[in-house]
Amino acid sequence: MKKKPDKVKKIQNSRARFDYALTDDYLCGIVLNGRETKALRLGHGQLKGAFVNIKDGELWLNNMTITGRVGLPIDEEEKTQARKLLAKKREITALMSAKQQGLSIVPTEVLTRSRFIKVRIAIGRGKKNYDKRATLKKRDDDRNVHRELKGY
Repeated sequence: MKKKPDKVKKIQNSRARFDYALTDDYLCGIVLNGRETKALRLGHGQLKGAFVNIKDGELWLNNMTITGRVGLPIDEEEKTQARKLLAKKREITALMSAKQQGLSIVPTEVLTRSRFIKVRIAIGRGKKNYDKRATLKKRDDDRNVHRELKGY
């Protein structure tokens, strides 16, 4: 008998693609305790304002917020604490070289569909305000063209 697929709660960083021009992405594991794992599987996490640092050759995810609920109390200081990311040495060296070139490492989403919780991180260059305006204009133009083709 096959298992029913679990309802996947994907936590995304909606501002990442708007604020950064993203290029390469990597999939990393994350070190969590039991309450944090349960909360993320229920979708009680947020990546808004999160970023990745490299300290002593290790990746650290900062400002990711994990909120508890009635049955899962999470302390205030544990909600936004730095969490270690698990990646291969080759990936860490590639990320270190990108960081030295002035690029940013941005978490884009948290995946909870398998046994392990993974974080997708990407290398990105910060967009200027005129780049953001161009993105909004292109999105509006595409929406208008699609609307005209549909006949509305």
